[in-house]
Amino acid sequence: MSIIVSNVRLPFDCPEQQAVREALRLTGIAEGSVQAAVCRASIDARRGGLSRVYSVRIDGMQDERAFAENLQMPFVRFKEDTPPAIKRGNKKLEHRPVVVGFGPAGLFAAYTLAGNGYAPIVLERGGDLDARDRAVKNFWAGGALDTECNIQFGEGGAGAYSDGKLTTRIGDSLCDTVLQTLHLCGAPAEILRQAKPHIGTDILKKVVREMRRSIIAAGGEVRFGARLTGVTLRNGALRAVAAEGDELACERAVLAIGHSARDTFFALHENGVYLEPKPFSVGVRIEHLQSEIDRALYGKHAGHPALPPAEYSLSRREGGRACYSFCMCPGGVVVAAQSEENTVVTNGMSYHARAGKNANAALAVSVDPADFADGTPFGGIHLQRQIERAAFAQTGGYRAPCQRVGDFLRDEPSAGPGQVAPSYPIGVSFGQAAASLPPAARQMLRDSLPFFGKKIKGFDSADALLTGPETRTSSPVRMKRGDDLFSLSGAGLIPCGEGAGYAGGIMSAAVDGIKAANKIMEEFQPFV
Repeated sequence: MSIIVSNVRLPFDCPEQQAVREALRLTGIAEGSVQAAVCRASIDARRGGLSRVYSVRIDGMQDERAFAENLQMPFVRFKEDTPPAIKRGNKKLEHRPVVVGFGPAGLFAAYTLAGNGYAPIVLERGGDLDARDRAVKNFWAGGALDTECNIQFGEGGAGAYSDGKLTTRIGDSLCDTVLQTLHLCGAPAEILRQAKPHIGTDILKKVVREMRRSIIAAGGEVRFGARLTGVTLRNGALRAVAAEGDELACERAVLAIGHSARDTFFALHENGVYLEPKPFSVGVRIEHLQSEIDRALYGKHAGHPALPPAEYSLSRREGGRACYSFCMCPGGVVVAAQSEENTVVTNGMSYHARAGKNANAALAVSVDPADFADGTPFGGIHLQRQIERAAFAQTGGYRAPCQRVGDFLRDEPSAGPGQVAPSYPIGVSFGQAAASLPPAARQMLRDSLPFFGKKIKGFDSADALLTGPETRTSSPVRMKRGDDLFSLSGAGLIPCGEGAGYAGGIMSAAVDGIKAANKIMEEFQPFV
């Protein structure tokens, strides 16, 4: 049990120990009488100022709860550190539970089950990370696209090739469990105290490999190259899952298939699993020089060694739509994220050091079922494909359409770059970056860029680059489930994570995976 003193605001270059002293002063606690340390830190560059904001944890008081309540200070709270007890049921599992998909949701579901004696079987359509790295490197170098092993499919899911962001707005206590697990498996300790933690693609891959080793060591099994082809539901309950011709009998399966497993969505629908269309977003990637973003947000302090590469979050609503920045990658690169042939798809990635020359982020515009209704659950998938194939046709291959922001705002094609060089690995074709997007999305982008330029100086500068399209912001379908987490189509089937429409990002997907595992554990005894 601890006391947390939050919103301790100091100049950004003050020694960290000063934050501890300030927290003790504010609460009237004598130095040396307790143990105190910074537990969260962030940079605040809003409103023209630049400060570092701390939360300080204080331990060693006799009755922390009473002390915090008696202070009646809004920035002081009591925190219960005891993790929730893991409940275990009494029923016997006849078969090992199955986890379908090995992205963040599936990874944490399997890790939780294996660590508590439930010996899960993991089915992952793609390869392990070594195989993924080879396939991705070959494709980016101009080789053939592997439609089963790529940025979307394989060990670690799409999150393994990202910035490794661990920010979320869900406010669930299991977020601490996720961070602690990642640290235990090799992530740096700094993620436990950063307000906006990130791991980076390079370190995240090592963490994922270690989690897989732990799952296997605890009795779990991971099968790569095992694409889910169907499920068997009988009398309203799950009986089996099928993967590449191999049928596995099971009473419980976690469906953590990710947002891009389109053929799996179709197969599940044919097997009677209820799916419905859901809103998502489409857009482009925008690139600036990281030094310009640093200068815009940090002012005269840009380049100071105590400051991390600057990052931003922007949003605008108008006419029932939203335009917002998404998956911002300081010092990162725009990547080729295709999973189907003859398509162009972009995403963003950065390494732990965030030391690249450019900053990039998605600029995404919301679309909802009214925009793509076709009488099926798959109108959003059809829209995604339409955009991705149109971009491929536009460039005549896997090169991405690219355009300077100044030309985009004037609705003129670009002939080449200005100050910002494109980072998309396969190469770009200059012209019109957003031509494959729906007209309403193009207009929303055109209207929003000047608005964002008023928030961040230079954001809409003529030489900033747009590269498109970005279509895989979230799942375009939802596998609807009840309050008991089971699919509406059958007890025992647990839709989970981003692909099911119940998460957005690594943290929320991981938390959903833990909840899916807990649901199984609350009902059944360990399998081994």
